[in-house]
Amino acid sequence: MTVDVPPWAGEAAAALPYPLLFATVSGAHLYGFASVDSDLDLRAAHVLPPEEVVGLRTGPDTLQNGGVRDGVELDVVSHDLLKFARLLNSRNGYVLEQLLSPLVVLTSGVHAELKALAPGLITSNHAHHYLGFAATQERLYHRTGQLKPALYTLRVLLTGIHLMRTGELETDLNVLGHRLAYVPELIAAKREAEHGSLPARAAAHLAADVPALRADLEEAREKSTLPGYAQASAVAALHDLVVRTRLVTVAAPRSG
Repeated sequence: MTVDVPPWAGEAAAALPYPLLFATVSGAHLYGFASVDSDLDLRAAHVLPPEEVVGLRTGPDTLQNGGVRDGVELDVVSHDLLKFARLLNSRNGYVLEQLLSPLVVLTSGVHAELKALAPGLITSNHAHHYLGFAATQERLYHRTGQLKPALYTLRVLLTGIHLMRTGELETDLNVLGHRLAYVPELIAAKREAEHGSLPARAAAHLAADVPALRADLEEAREKSTLPGYAQASAVAALHDLVVRTRLVTVAAPRSG
């Protein structure tokens, strides 16, 4: 049963072999439609020691771990701070959502600094991420007939629209989907089965709403007051944070 985040989630993340700067919950738990058989997606950033960055033998810039604990399937992924920062300084919505996830299981002072910098790294170019991800998920639900990619399609389009209009990140479909009366029913169905079928009556709603939401996102991008990629204001501060963190001993994360 993984609708709620297990109390041992931070311990599972901390089992990775390098110090973590943070670990948060992503995936369906973050998006508000975790199922009773959902896996637990933990996303993190770790910090390699300087000798594993500048020497001949470099450490891993991405770590991945899995397994099953208390019947819950785990998917744990962590990027070294430099790789994470490079992804953050792009139009990558994944790492932005991981950084700003309210479901925090490990945190640190560096995590707090990264979150403080995030508003200065959000640009209108993030719309490309959400448009691309939505297109992939739309093709998937058309091919498989499953409910999960249909919910992902709605979620990413609505997240992108909200981000372009407000500059603020919202990932919970329960919050975003209030304008679509059928969304609560779909979320309830998803919670009963991770790979359940898309209800037939929902297909007609999606056929009308997904193109409209895509057009809304494209319009929101064009009208957005967010800066373009080249004008992101926090890049220099992000660089300084990466250098400073690499050169000092990072305090052990504390439970979130």
